[in-house]
Amino acid sequence: MKTTHSAFPIADCTLHRIEFDPASFHEQDLLWLPHSAQLASAGRKRKAEHLAGRIAAVHALRDYGSKAVPGIGAQRQPLWPEGLSGSISHCATTALAVVSRRPVGIDIETLFTPQTAAELQYSLIDSEEERLLRLSPLPFPLALTLAFSAKESLYKAFFGQTHPLIGFDSARIIALSQTQLTLQILSSFAPNIGNKTVNVLWLARQNAVITVCHDFPSGS
Repeated sequence: MKTTHSAFPIADCTLHRIEFDPASFHEQDLLWLPHSAQLASAGRKRKAEHLAGRIAAVHALRDYGSKAVPGIGAQRQPLWPEGLSGSISHCATTALAVVSRRPVGIDIETLFTPQTAAELQYSLIDSEEERLLRLSPLPFPLALTLAFSAKESLYKAFFGQTHPLIGFDSARIIALSQTQLTLQILSSFAPNIGNKTVNVLWLARQNAVITVCHDFPSGS
């Protein structure tokens, strides 16, 4: 599969990006993965995305001197080397990965259209969050995309601590600026960090948004 690698910083993280051409994917490309047999029943699109994500992850792990290829956990989560945390996300023909020595989560999402925002808003945010997002200087579809993405990044960063069946109502957006969102974590997300807040950084790239959760929860 044809891929192009690049990297860029956000705060104290380095994001590794793989641009890939799904049309150039071949089944034998998966043989590069030690866990390729686990993908045998996956569709072509899923295989190409997975491969691109793992390529990005390998680049990210090299920053820490590791040659590992993250495997697949029981809940389809990436398995990272001991002592490291990481996260992978993909959208359209872009895959991103980040690795850190402390919890980290990343997400990339295509910007919601006004119609998609209208259809999804009540499954993603409550009335107080809606008020906050509509009062921000950002267009509502962008603000809602960020809210969705930030909650995804939060979940990925603290995956090992969360309840099994958490929903989008287990974290609440309480502030939004031009560079970050602040989320209040509820006890339904994870008892040990419930009622704390966490900052999630964001940036826009073309028709997509990227969020990174690389902050320790704070507060009571």
